Amino acid sequence: MNKQVSWKERISYGLGDTASNLIFQTVTLYLMFYYTDVYGLNVAAVGTLFLLARIIDAFDGPIFGVLIDRTTSKYGKSRPWFLWLSIPFAAIAILAFLSPDFGDTGKLAYAYITYILLNVLYAGINLPLTSILPSMSSDSQERTVVSSVRMILAQVGAIFVSIATLPLVDALGKGDQKQGFMLTMMIYAGVAVVFFLITFKNVKERVQIDGNRPVPFKEGIKAIKGNTPWWILLATGLFVFIGVTAKGPATIYYFKYNLGREDLIPLVNGLNVLMLLAIVLVPFLSKKLGKRNAVFIGMSIGIVGQVIIYLGAQMMSVPVALTGVIISNFGGGFAFGLLFAMIADTIDYGEWKSGVRAPGLLSAASSFGAKFGMGLGGAIAAWVLALGKYAPNQVQAPSALLAIEFNFVWLPLIANVVVILLFLFYKLDKDEPQMISDLTARRGNTGIGA
Repeated sequence: MNKQVSWKERISYGLGDTASNLIFQTVTLYLMFYYTDVYGLNVAAVGTLFLLARIIDAFDGPIFGVLIDRTTSKYGKSRPWFLWLSIPFAAIAILAFLSPDFGDTGKLAYAYITYILLNVLYAGINLPLTSILPSMSSDSQERTVVSSVRMILAQVGAIFVSIATLPLVDALGKGDQKQGFMLTMMIYAGVAVVFFLITFKNVKERVQIDGNRPVPFKEGIKAIKGNTPWWILLATGLFVFIGVTAKGPATIYYFKYNLGREDLIPLVNGLNVLMLLAIVLVPFLSKKLGKRNAVFIGMSIGIVGQVIIYLGAQMMSVPVALTGVIISNFGGGFAFGLLFAMIADTIDYGEWKSGVRAPGLLSAASSFGAKFGMGLGGAIAAWVLALGKYAPNQVQAPSALLAIEFNFVWLPLIANVVVILLFLFYKLDKDEPQMISDLTARRGNTGIGA
């Protein structure tokens, strides 16, 4: 029998992504700035670092996915990874902001080592949040609700980081940004460990197929072949995260140099709270309109917001630019609120078509697109700055201002357009009722544990 997930468990599940974002949102928003303007690395070298690290990281996801599918601990398949990796992940996050002075070559090597390790451990501890979702409930709408709670609490972590990080850096560093960033990350990492352990303690794996037996890699591949919705979400993750990863770090550059309002950066980052409203609406809209149509609406709203940001900059109107940020963030919430619930649906789809259920492999392989998108987004953003002749802490040339604008305005807009085109081919919403009926009949009462 399918059991509804309690609110205690929903919140505990979401705290896992709060923990992830306390660390990784700091990396996404501030690490490029930290590397270029604080640690003193060359901006083009940083772009190459981001791309190479993400290429490596894109392949660790499937490895962790296979390991999850083959895990047979008393805690389940996905759940024990929160216990095993929480402290190592937090420790490497602190080391990434330690900033030892090893000379130019040594500093770049140190950045490579710590950034790559941080990404690998992030995959190992964040991927189980996605792979465990289809094991928490077999009901698609219930998973959408649980996923929405996860994304709300993820955004709570992201918004806190957006608003609090620079003030904390200033307060703790007392004028020394190196010290400020390190001490801030130490606080975030400590809280993250506590939250991961809460997730481990309270989240349960209920849906177990064939006694939760290990799934060999070759068998798991069968769940990917012919899984068109999964391939669409793979590409969607690629482009969504190209846009997000380019735009996030560009915020600090755009408001510091293009608009001359560095004081507004915490406020602008705090406007990510608008994503929360969209995520809250996701279960209702997806139930009424379908997940596919909800994504269409969100991406379209995001495009409108990006255009308004551009118009605000042309008019040198901060209120208009902020209005664009608000609208764009609201639209983005629909995609983030749905993406992980839709990945869970494709796991069911793979089982329906192939008879093989491989949540670890499919969750990990779908994250390949997101991770490669993050790598490309970060690399493209850094390379565009280099081509525009960006120079840290100086009055920027027109070419540099144009490069910053491309990263903040146009690259996210292009990504939204591509996602809309991809979702023209997403048909799982129509197949879902029959899929659920067939899987329920196939499993009977033997596949779902209490």
